[in-house]
Amino acid sequence: MISLQDKVAIVTGGSRGIGAATAELLARAGAHVVVTYRSRKKEADLFIQEMKRWRLACEAVKVDVTNEQRVSQFVGDVEKRHGGIDILVNSAGIWVPAPIGATSTKRWRETIEVNLVGTFNFCNAVVPFMKLRGGKIVNIASTAGQRGEAGYSHYAASKGGVIAFTKSIAAELAPYGINVNCVAPGWVTTDMVAGALKRQAARREIIKSIPRGRIAKPEEIAGPVLFLCSELAIHMVGAIVSVNGGSVMA
Repeated sequence: MISLQDKVAIVTGGSRGIGAATAELLARAGAHVVVTYRSRKKEADLFIQEMKRWRLACEAVKVDVTNEQRVSQFVGDVEKRHGGIDILVNSAGIWVPAPIGATSTKRWRETIEVNLVGTFNFCNAVVPFMKLRGGKIVNIASTAGQRGEAGYSHYAASKGGVIAFTKSIAAELAPYGINVNCVAPGWVTTDMVAGALKRQAARREIIKSIPRGRIAKPEEIAGPVLFLCSELAIHMVGAIVSVNGGSVMA
C-alpha cells in the first residue's frame, strides 16, 4: 500500500542503526535514497554494497551535519542531480555520558551541535526546495527528550529541542504542503548504546521498564518513519510518535 516510487530521500546518519534501517525501508518502498555518514567510510561502503546486492537505489556521501556550508552544498547537489528532494529523515546523532558537575562545555556543545544544530542545518537547507513541491520531514528524537535522562542531560536537552523545533516548523510549513513530524524511540539495539546494554544488570532493569518486555530493533523504528513519509500520514502535522514499547506514554 505504501509506495515511494520515484521519490528522492535524504537520510542523515543513514549508514548504520536506525538510519540504515530507515534507508533500506524507504528504498524498498521505491525511493532513491541518499544517506550521509560522518567518518565511517568503510561501514558506509559495506552498507551500499548490501543495498546494491538487493537492487535498491541508494548512495552514501560523507557530510558533517554541523557544517552549515557543507550541508547546503550537499543538499543543492542532490536536488540538482535528482531533480528534487521529497523526503528528509534527520537520524544523525550521538549519545555519550555527561554527568552534570563532571562534564565539559565542549562535550555539551558537541552533542547539541550534532543532534540539534545538525537537524536544523538540514531542514534549513531542504525547505526552499520543498516549498516548490511539498515534502516530508521526519526528525528522530528520543524518550530522553520527553522525560529527561539522568547522566545525559545534554542529550535530553538536544532531543527536547528537536521535539520543540519539529512542532514549530510543522505549523510554519504545513501551508506549503510540507509535513513535519517526529519519531521518539526508546531503547534500540544499535551500536550507539551497545556499551550500556552489555551490562547485564542494567539491561535487565531497562527491559523491566518496557511493558512489551524487550528492546526494539532498528527496523521497528524505521516502520513508523516510513509511515510518516507516506501519503497515509498526510494529515499528521507536528506529531511526536512514541515508539518505545510502552516505557514512556507521553
